[in-house]
Amino acid sequence: MKRYVPVQIALIALVLSAFYGFSASLQDGTVGKPANQIAAVQPKSAKTSVVYMTKEISSDALMDIYKALGRKVHGKVAVKISTGEPGGHNYLSPDLIKKLVQSVNGTIVECNTAYPGKRVSTAIHKQVAKDHGFTAIAPVDIMDEEGSITLPFPKGTHIRQDYVGSHFKNYDSFIILSHFKGHAMGGFGGAFKNMSIGIASPEGKMWIHTAGTTRSTGNFALCFKTNQDAFLESMAEAAGAVMKSLGNRVVYISVMNRLSVDCDCDSHPKEPTMKDIGILASLDPVALDQACVDLVYKASDGKDLIERMESRHGIHTIEHAAELGLGSRSYKIVNLDK
Repeated sequence: MKRYVPVQIALIALVLSAFYGFSASLQDGTVGKPANQIAAVQPKSAKTSVVYMTKEISSDALMDIYKALGRKVHGKVAVKISTGEPGGHNYLSPDLIKKLVQSVNGTIVECNTAYPGKRVSTAIHKQVAKDHGFTAIAPVDIMDEEGSITLPFPKGTHIRQDYVGSHFKNYDSFIILSHFKGHAMGGFGGAFKNMSIGIASPEGKMWIHTAGTTRSTGNFALCFKTNQDAFLESMAEAAGAVMKSLGNRVVYISVMNRLSVDCDCDSHPKEPTMKDIGILASLDPVALDQACVDLVYKASDGKDLIERMESRHGIHTIEHAAELGLGSRSYKIVNLDK
């Protein structure tokens, strides 16, 4: 894999990771870095973003953390979640998100998958959304039902235009409401995966997975042949296209519960081996994903999810996003718990 740190520093970081594990901690709301990320710590001059957090996982806590952000979403509001592959059960509960979604008169939005499954076409995807209880709390829109539109991202190395569901243009603002967990290909899924792969149409998903090589959905196996770092960088770049399009018409919330090493797109995810952590939110998705990663490292029972993230070099999505200027890896946690 390509690395974006000097070789000598990377070796030092690797040794520290192997012998000492997670050596930093979150103290007084400031960022802590796992030992294997020491080389990527930003200079002191880097912007420090605010990440709000509550350990309570409830509909009221979700409302409180949204309000704490101080940015109200307006107009026709899209709430981007994962509807979850049938057979899985870790996706965000409709009962948990109902109050927030209805408070903004939101529409739950999703896109079809590129892999063969039960969300590969609009009709069966809508049935899954119904079966999982989402149509009972709000309208559900499969955004690529009528194809794709492109969003530009000139700064991209691999992705200079992102292919998203064409209904994306129908919304004035977005809530990127993510379930943080592991992922078999990306290492973890948080705000960036939800915003990149999640908003991409099937051809856009292939475009990201193959680092801008193909949009053809005929052979998903091609996704497993892509250089891993190129794939992770492509996720960051696709998310950057969405961010560039939305400007300040978006907020980011991540729920850290049911922390399986597998994604909600997995029909048979492994049972979580760690306890729930809480809800986090920020106006900076880089800071939000970094804070979630750091909290997994801080957890005494995070071993399995840490192994999943490290084995896929998952941190590189955040590294590349920060390099692109999409946010800051330096953050301060503001605890909302009384």
